[in-house]
Parts: sequence; structure tokens; C-alpha cells
Amino acid sequence: METPDAPHDTVRPSHDTETRVRIVRAVVTAFRTRAFHETTYAVVAEIADLPVDTVERHFPRWDGLVMAAVDRWNAERMEPVIPLLQSHGTVRFLRGIVEQNVLDPSLMRLLTSLLNVAATPGHPMAPTLQHEWQKFHALVLRGLTQDVAVGREPATMHPDRGAEQLIALYEGLQMQSMVRPRMDLLASYDRAVTRLRAGWSQSYAEQVWDLDR
Repeated sequence: METPDAPHDTVRPSHDTETRVRIVRAVVTAFRTRAFHETTYAVVAEIADLPVDTVERHFPRWDGLVMAAVDRWNAERMEPVIPLLQSHGTVRFLRGIVEQNVLDPSLMRLLTSLLNVAATPGHPMAPTLQHEWQKFHALVLRGLTQDVAVGREPATMHPDRGAEQLIALYEGLQMQSMVRPRMDLLASYDRAVTRLRAGWSQSYAEQVWDLDR
């Protein structure tokens, strides 16, 4: 959503707001170089050059601090990519995210770490994380639906199935690239999505597998 430019006489952010932004930036810096489980209040406080109790006062729940960092970091990553959804379609939009992740894979690493948290029954962060992944799926689904409507993708592609397949390809290749450092993630995405789209252009046929053969 576009917003008008802020007026020049915008009120200066409060000291508390500036401190919170400073803390969130410190968390992002920490996650760039440390594993999720190695990042603590003490690490963040050291990077922010603030007392630990100041960090804890502004973010009394660690989960809230992590989500604040993810939200800010992801928004910065997505800003140059979101316009591609309308101008070039969903496949190119996801390729744009892959391009951003190739340039800086640290957010991709963090989100992959959070998958385990999201899938843990009863974890307090699980509902929030699951909601975020569901929003992403819904975004891709809406994009593919629009792509079919404007003729960018074939009518033989069912957007609900297409969204599952495209996200599986996008996320699966990224996970592989994190444990195969020499893998060319962007080239792998291009090859795989080309084959996927070729399949979309064919009429869908229900698969029946004979497991005894």
C-alpha cells in the first residue's frame, strides 16, 4: 500500500521510539552473524550499546523482539520486490525474493530456523509464525489467480495447486542452498520453475499410483 510523503514538519520520534528502533536493528545485526539459538538479550544489548535491562524493558518478551526484527527486516527485503507482483507476475515476484536472498542469505537462514518453532506444538510463537506463513501463501495464491485472469499463466493451472507447488519449489531450493554452498540458487530456481510452468500449460490429470509395480 502506498502512503503519501510525510510533511516536512513531522514530529521527531520520541526517545523511547528511537531506542526501540536501535534495539531492533541490533537484533538484525546479531542474526546476520549468529545462529538463532545463540542470540540472546546480552548479545543484542552489546551490539546496541545499551544495558541489558534497557533492552528487556522495551521488549520484555523475547518472542516479541524476534518478531519485531523479522517484520522490519522482511519489510526492507520486500520493498523493491512487491511491485513485481503486479508488473511481472508471481513467478517473477518470487524470483525477486530469491535474488534478494542470494545477495544476503541471513534472513533466509533466520526464517528457516523459525520453521521449527512454528511447527512446535504449544510454542507461544507458533500461532503468530503460522499466521505469517499463511499470509504469504495467500499472497502467492492471489497473485497466481490474477496471473491466470490476465493471461500471464495458463487457465489449465489451478491457482490453489499452483501456489502449493511454487512455494514448495521456492522454499525447498532455498533450504538446499543453505547446506550446499556451491549451489547456484538463482539458476536452480529458473530451471525448476521453467519445468513447473510447462506442466501448468497441460490439462490436469489425477494421478493414480500403483505402488505394487
